[in-house]
Amino acid sequence: MKAALIGFTRNSEKLMKKLKTGLSVQGIACEAWVKRKGVSEEEAGAEGICLFSESLSEWTRRQFQDQDALIFVGAAGICVRAIAPFVRSKKTDPAVIVVDEQGKHAISLLSGHIGGANALTLLAAEILGAEPVITTATDLHGKFAVDAFAARRGMYLDSMPLAKEIAAALVSDTRVGMYSAFPVLGPIPEELDTESPQELGFAVDVKKSSPFDRTLHLVPRAVALGIGCRKGTDGEALKSFVKEELERYGIFPESVCGVASVDLKKDEAGIHALAESLGVSFRVYTPEELERAESEDGFTESDFVRKVAGVGNVCERSALLLAGTHRLLIRKTARNGMTLAAAMTDYTLCMEE
Repeated sequence: MKAALIGFTRNSEKLMKKLKTGLSVQGIACEAWVKRKGVSEEEAGAEGICLFSESLSEWTRRQFQDQDALIFVGAAGICVRAIAPFVRSKKTDPAVIVVDEQGKHAISLLSGHIGGANALTLLAAEILGAEPVITTATDLHGKFAVDAFAARRGMYLDSMPLAKEIAAALVSDTRVGMYSAFPVLGPIPEELDTESPQELGFAVDVKKSSPFDRTLHLVPRAVALGIGCRKGTDGEALKSFVKEELERYGIFPESVCGVASVDLKKDEAGIHALAESLGVSFRVYTPEELERAESEDGFTESDFVRKVAGVGNVCERSALLLAGTHRLLIRKTARNGMTLAAAMTDYTLCMEE
C-alpha cells in the first residue's frame, strides 16, 4: 500500500512523522506533505516532509491517481472539500482518513471496506493513541461485510448494488446465502447460510454460477492460463481469442492469476500484451520443465509442436505448471495458430483473517 499524508500546521508535522514511522513498519510506503506559511523546504525536508506550493485541489487530484490511501491531518471539512470533485466509485477510490490536528481521533471517511480505510484508521489510531471513528453499518452492528471480506482476499466483486443489498440485509438481521466452489477453512459467520435456499447470497467461484436468485460473485484469482501461438501473433487477436473462450466456459477473466508458455515465447509481444490486459504476470518454462507436468487426463500432443518448441504440448503443460496442480479446467483449444488451456489452482477460502 502507498499512502500520502498532508498537514497544515506544525503539530500536524509531528503527527505525520509519527504516522510515517509506524505505518512503514506495517509495509505501508508513505509520503508526507505540508502546506503552511513560515516553513522552508529545508526545514520540512529535515523532518522527511515535502513542502508544496500547488493548490490543495491539484495535490488531491494527483494523489487520487497515484496513491492507495490519503491521510489528512486537520479538519474534516478541509478534507471533504478537497476530495469531493474526485470521488468516483467504491471500487476505485483510494482510502481516505482524517486525523484531527491534536491526534485525538482518526476517522474513516472514504472507501472503508474495499479501499481499506477502516483497517487503516484502526492502525493509525493505534500508532497515535487516538480514538478510531468508523461509521460503516456492518462494522457498527458487528456483521459480516462482504465487500471488506472480498477486498482483503484480492477478490473481484461483480456487482456493487448486490453487495450493498447484502450489507443491508445483514444489518437488518436477515440471513443471506453463501456458496463456495472451494474448500472452506475456518468458521462461517452465523448470519451466512450455506445449507437452506436463499433468494439473496454470494458465490465464491471463478465461474458465473447462480446458486441464488440474486447472486453476487466473489471471484478469486485462481485460474492459470497456458498459451501457445505462432511467432508474431497479433496481441488484439490473442486477447479476443482468450476473452471469447473464457466466456464460452463461463469463467470470469478476473479469475486469471497468471499466463504461461514455453521459453521460446519469452519475447512474444502478443502474450505480453495479453498478460498486461489481464493485470497478471507472464511466466515461461523450458521444454524440460514442461515435460515434467502431470495431468489427470493426459495431454493433447502434437508432433509439429514438439518439433518447433521441443515439447509436444505447450498450453496444457504450462497452465498446469503455473497452477501447481494436475487438473485442467479448459483442455487445449486452438484457433488460427493460437492455443489456450486453463488450470485451476489449489485455492482454499479462508474465513479467518
